Amino acid sequence: MSEKKKALNITDAEWEVMRVAWATEETTSKEVTEILNEKTEWKSTTVKTLLSRLVDKGLLGTKRNGNKFTYFPLVEERKSIEALSEEMLAKVCSKKVGKVLETIITDSLLSFQDINELEALLKEKRKSAVDVVPCNCTPGQCQCHLVKPSVSKN
Repeated sequence: MSEKKKALNITDAEWEVMRVAWATEETTSKEVTEILNEKTEWKSTTVKTLLSRLVDKGLLGTKRNGNKFTYFPLVEERKSIEALSEEMLAKVCSKKVGKVLETIITDSLLSFQDINELEALLKEKRKSAVDVVPCNCTPGQCQCHLVKPSVSKN
C-alpha cells in the first residue's frame, strides 16, 4: 500500500467517531455523543475512550478550550475512504474485484451524477483493460491455483 493510503487500523466504532470529526471539522466529546446518541446509545465515557484512541493513533488532534478539549481530524476523509477501499479489495482474489465492485454498485443508492462519473471512469478504464485479470493470491487461497484431478474412465 502506498504511504498516502496506509491502513487506518480503526474499528467500526472509531470510524463512526471519525465521520463526525470530518463532518464538523472540529468537535467535542459532548457533541460526538449527541450526534451518535440515536444510532449508538453510547455513554459519554465510551465516546471519550474512542476519541482518546483516535488521538493515540494520530488520526485526531486536540486543542484545549478552557476545561474541555476540541478534536479535529488529522487525516482527510477522502484518503481514508481510499485506504479503506484498498484494504477491502486486498482481501479478495484480484480476479473477483469486478464482482465486488458490481455488488457495491448494485446495492448502493446512486445519484445521476454518481452514475455519470462512474460511466466516465469505466470508459477511461476500458483503455487499460485486460482480457483476463491475473490472480494475486498465494496458492491455496483461492480456486485459481487448484488443479482438478482428471477423471479416469476405467
